[in-house]
Order: sequence, then C-alpha cells, then structure tokens
Amino acid sequence: MANRTLLIACGAIAKELVELKKRNGWEHLKIQCLPADWHMTPAKIPGGVRDTIEKYKDNYDNIYVAYADCGTGGLLDKVIEEYGVERIPGAHCYEFFAGSKAFFEFADEEPGTFYLTDYLVRNFDRLVMGMLGLEKHPELKDLYFGNYKKVVFLVQEPSEKLSAMAREQAEYLRLEYEEHLTGLEPFGNVLREQEIKWQN
Repeated sequence: MANRTLLIACGAIAKELVELKKRNGWEHLKIQCLPADWHMTPAKIPGGVRDTIEKYKDNYDNIYVAYADCGTGGLLDKVIEEYGVERIPGAHCYEFFAGSKAFFEFADEEPGTFYLTDYLVRNFDRLVMGMLGLEKHPELKDLYFGNYKKVVFLVQEPSEKLSAMAREQAEYLRLEYEEHLTGLEPFGNVLREQEIKWQN
C-alpha cells in the first residue's frame, strides 16, 4: 500500500493540483490548501505552513509543500528545513506552471513582465483591483505598474473567456499583451519527480 502523503498547497493552485491528482491516480495524496489570498500577503505563508505541519505531522508518512518561495524572502524555506519536508523549487507559481527553462526565457526577454495565471485572471478584480486598492485609488496604478512593460498570461486551460478577460486586464494596466499555453505538463513533471518519494 502506498504511503500516505500530505501536500500542503497554496489555494491559488488547488484546481490544478486536484486535476493532476486525478490524472496520475495519486489516491494516496491528500491535498490541504491554505488561503489563496495569502498570495497577496506572503508574510502569512510561513506561519500557516508551520501550523499545518504541526496539525498533521503525526497522521502522514510524508509531507510535501506545494508552494514556491512566494515572496516570503526565504522564511518558508526555514520552516520546511526545520521540519525536514520539501517544497516545489522555484520563486513563484509562474515558474512551475511554465517550467523553469521557459520562465527564465520570458524573464530574460523582458524583466518588466507582470504574469497572470488562470486563477489570477479569474480573481483580478478581487486580488489586484481590491487588495491593491486600485478601485478606490486608481492613481496608484502607475505607482504599482509603471515599471512594467507587458503582461504575459500563462494559460493552464485554454478559454476564450479568460483570454478576453486577460486582454482587458492588460489594456487596463496599459501594458503589452502576450499569451502562452503552458497546460499542466510542466507542473505535473515537477510533481511526478516526487512520486517515488511519496510511495516509498
């Protein structure tokens, strides 16, 4: 019987993780997501991961963290080192959705890039407009985005509706727009590399 594994994850990638679990038959894998809004308040992530590990550490054979650094400035790594668990390598979810090679090519081509994922496009009004205060203070847009040159939408699941929304969001930010289909394969490859560890 496969060992039971707990995957502590950002809620912003919950949909993709559930789909990859289904595709790969990872029945031994339990996904426990933390609030997706922490994507905008990364100081909450290390403590949240610590609390979740403490809560479940005696109930699972393995614990894996499906977060990138996510703006924690290395504090998340200190937590996982303390508990001897592992996390997905990378600075943020854009890297493991695109794959490291492709992401660094995007970054080298234009460092001033604002990235969107399916989740961020769906939640742009709440996370970007709302949490950054742009609804009440639109004059802050240039302060936040004045140094960006373009928007790159990393698409997990093709959708004409989401593409149209992403274009509108780029227009609102007055940035050039690019769209790249990543699918779930790069992300799935990262997780499949852990499958042997999960089952042994």
